[in-house]
Amino acid sequence: MDKLQIQGGNRLNGEIAISGAKNAALPILCASLLTDDAIALHNVPRLNDIGTTLRLLSQMGVRHDRAADGTVELCAAGVHSLEAPYELVKTMRASILVLGPLLARYGEARVSLPGGCAIGQRPVDQHIKGLAAMGADIRIEHGFVVAKAKRLKGTSILTDMVTVTGTENLMMAAVLADGRTVLENAAREPEVADLAELLIKMGARIQGHGTDRIVIDGVDRLHGASHRIVADRIEAGTFLCAVGAAGGEIMLRQAAPQTMGATLDKLRDAGLEIETGPDWVRACMNRRPRATGVRTSEYPGFPTDMQAQMMALNTIADGTAVIVENIFENRYMHVQELCRMGARIDIDGHTAVVTGVPNLSGATVMATDLRASASLVIAGLAGYGRTTVERIYHLDRGYERMEEKLRSVGADIQRITREAA
Repeated sequence: MDKLQIQGGNRLNGEIAISGAKNAALPILCASLLTDDAIALHNVPRLNDIGTTLRLLSQMGVRHDRAADGTVELCAAGVHSLEAPYELVKTMRASILVLGPLLARYGEARVSLPGGCAIGQRPVDQHIKGLAAMGADIRIEHGFVVAKAKRLKGTSILTDMVTVTGTENLMMAAVLADGRTVLENAAREPEVADLAELLIKMGARIQGHGTDRIVIDGVDRLHGASHRIVADRIEAGTFLCAVGAAGGEIMLRQAAPQTMGATLDKLRDAGLEIETGPDWVRACMNRRPRATGVRTSEYPGFPTDMQAQMMALNTIADGTAVIVENIFENRYMHVQELCRMGARIDIDGHTAVVTGVPNLSGATVMATDLRASASLVIAGLAGYGRTTVERIYHLDRGYERMEEKLRSVGADIQRITREAA
C-alpha cells in the first residue's frame, strides 16, 4: 500500500488552495436522496470517503456525474434500492447518513451499522432515538438498522449528547416530516449549517442552524438546487500547524477563517503570526513554537479533529503543554508513533502531557487513523532526516492531494506507490 517519504527541515513558503470540507460534503451528497430533481454540488473534494459515498448512492440508483473541477451532479429519480450494505458502510461510518433521507422520502430503509476509524465508540443510538420519536418503527436485525414509517411526524427531540451526524440525519428526516420538529442540543458545527443551507435552497424550512436549537417545518416535497461546499477548516488548520512546526510563510486561499476561531486562537498562542480575510489566511512562523495546551470540545470549542496536529506542533515547542481529549476515548494512538521520532509525551487517561524537545528525528511510523496521519506528516516536516509514514490510506480519506499541496510550498515529500515500492 502507498506510503509517504518526507525529508524534514524545509521551511514552507507559498500558497495553498483549501478544498471543500469532507464533513460537509458527505451529508450533502446523501441529501440528494430527498428529491427526484437534480442537485449540482461545487467544490466537492476528491477523497476516498467521497468516492465510497458516491458508490453507495449509485448502488441505490442515484445517477451522478463528477467533473474534474470538483463539481458533482446527482439525480435520485431512479432509486431502486433502500439498502446500504455492509461492504460499503464498514469503511465509513458517515454512511449512516442515508438513513434519515431514505426513511423520510421512501418510508423505509435498511442500513448496515457503520464502521470507520478506530478512534473510539461513536454509537448511532441518538439517530435511532430521534427517528423513533418521529414515529418510525426501528429494529436492529443481523447487523442492520431496519426502519419503517408511513410518514414521519414532527416532534421535539432532545439528544443525550451533541452529535454531528445525528443532528444531520434528524434534520434531513425532518424536512419532509408532517409538522414541526425541534432539535434541542443540536450540533453547531459549520458543516451542519452548510447542510441546512443546501436544504433551504431545496425548499426546506429551517431556522436556527448554527445554534443548539434547530427548528424544521416539514414540507411535502423538495426540489433541485445548486450549492458550493464550505471550505475545510480542518485541512486549513492542518496546514497552519505544518508551517508552525516547519517555519515559513504560507497563504491559504479559498479558506473559511470565520469557521476556525478556536484553532486560530490557539495557533496564535503558539507563536504564529496570523492574518485573515473573507476567504484567506496568511500565517508566518519564524521562531520555535510556544507550548500551548488545548481541551477538545464541540464547536465552537477546539475541534477534536485538530488535536493530533496540535500535539505534533507541541512536540517541538518551548515548554510543556497539557492536552485533554474530551470527545473520543481512543484518540491518542498517534502518541506512540510520535515518541518513535523522539517526542516526550505522557498519557494519563484523557490527558496528554507534552514536553517539547528541540528536535525530532525521522523514523518509520504507521498511521492509525485520519488525523493521526496528518500529525505524523507534520512531525516529519519538522524533524531531521527521513520519515516514512505507512498506511496513508487513512490520510486519503480526508485530505485531497496533501503531498502535492505541501510540495508546492517547498516540502520534500513524495508518495511511494505500491507498484514503485
